[in-house]
Parts: sequence; C-alpha cells; structure tokens
Amino acid sequence: MSPSARPNVAPSRRGLVRGPRRIVCLTEEPTEVLYAIGEQDRIVGISGFTVRPARARREKPKVSAFTSAKIGEILRLEPDLVIGFSDIQAEIARELIAAGVEVWISNHRSVAGILDYIRRLGALVGAPDKAEALAREAEAHIIQVENDASRLARRPRVYFEEWDAPMISGIRWVAELVRIAGGDDIFPELAQKSLARDRIIADPAEVIRRAPDIIIGSWCGKRFRADKVTARAGWEATPAVRDGQLHEIKSPIILQPGPAALFDGLDALQRLIQSWAGQDARR
Repeated sequence: MSPSARPNVAPSRRGLVRGPRRIVCLTEEPTEVLYAIGEQDRIVGISGFTVRPARARREKPKVSAFTSAKIGEILRLEPDLVIGFSDIQAEIARELIAAGVEVWISNHRSVAGILDYIRRLGALVGAPDKAEALAREAEAHIIQVENDASRLARRPRVYFEEWDAPMISGIRWVAELVRIAGGDDIFPELAQKSLARDRIIADPAEVIRRAPDIIIGSWCGKRFRADKVTARAGWEATPAVRDGQLHEIKSPIILQPGPAALFDGLDALQRLIQSWAGQDARR
C-alpha cells in the first residue's frame, strides 16, 4: 500500500515537542514523508505542486512553486525550518537564510538516497522510529519487486524520457527503479548525471541505435504524447514503436525523490515490464 493511502495517526505529545514545530515544505517529498509518519501537524506551508497526499492541498497553504517561492508569505508563517530540494532552489534558500530562517536543502538522487532521506527527516523531527518503519516498508517492497523481476525470461531495454524538447533521459533513481522492476535503462551513462541539462540527448538517432523495447514518457508538468514520439524520424524502426510499447507514468509518482517513487512509481514500472514480458513470451 502506498504510504499516502494509509491512515495517519496523530503523534503523541507528551512533554516538550522535539524538533522543528513549524515547517515549510518547498517540494512534495517532505510533505509526503511527514504525513506518512503522522507528523503532518508540523507543516505550515507546502509547494503548489504537491498532489500527495491529496488532503495536504486542502489543509495547508501553498507558498512555493519549484523554482520560485512567496518569500513574504513564508516569513509570515514564522517557520523554524524550511525544507527544499536541489541546487535549483538555491536562490530561494539564500533569501530565506538571509532573513534568518533555518533551511535544509537535500540533494539525493538515488534509491538509497531516498531511503536515507526518509530516515534523516524522521530523525530531524524527533520521530526516528516511525521513519525507520516507513523506510523498512519501502525496502521490503523493493526486494519483493526485484525478486519478481528475477523470474523474467528476458529483460526489456527501456527508454525513459523526462522531457521532449529537448529530449531528456531519466535521472538516476528512475534508472535504478527500472532495473529493480526488471528492465535496463538504455542510457545508463546519462542517468549518473544529476542535472537535467547533462542528460539531454543531442542526437535522437541514438535512441534508434539503442533499440528500446519499451518507451516511457513522464514529461514533467504536461501530458505525454505517444503520437509525437512515434512521428519522430526513423523511430518506427524501434521495437517499442513497432510493438506499440509507448506508455506514460505520471511525473508526481516517479520524478519526485520521495516515497511515491518507491511505491507507486515502482509499481507502475513493474506493471509495464511484466505486461511486456507476457507479450514477449507469446511471440
């Protein structure tokens, strides 16, 4: 079960509350983790891009996008901690730090990094046991999916596209999840690059040469258009286009480096790869 789908139990409040009590989350993953471990009462502001859990959008004021934030509104919330992600939010962090706010910017880019992030955030808010339970649940899920994948007769070659213009391949944790689910990312050398600009595929013909069996689109912020992909010059020669193996995984469940990727995102990858394996076995 996805952690955002589980009922949340309010944490016990005996004595002094440990850790920060007024947290602003500039991205979705800290919001999702805090709700999943029952520490959502600490959150006073969230990103406008937050979709998980759905109740967070109803309960918390939205004070940021990804590359911008309403600094004045954040300061009026009087946070004792602001949590963000990656160098892209460095300018937001700089402004808040200059205003005297404590800021934590995480920069994890791998499955192991996501698991460590859950544990560190739990420790930061004084709930290490609950965070450990969530991390262990994710680890058990990963092992189960990996075991299922080990029984595949053949592993598909997978092209994961984060953006179409320019074409950007999948980030490291996505490539790792593809492998766990039973596939092989066709651009493993690009997956190691943390910045999107370093994962740009300059020559679309390189995708043709690497012959993906499955193409997955997760165009962050807009709908994946399979018809646009199949219309690319020469791509009809790829096994994925030839066999109609073009699919979308919504970006909130795969491109956020939080619990969603380890549960719903991984499950979506597994379904696509297992379905492909079933069709491949019948050929």
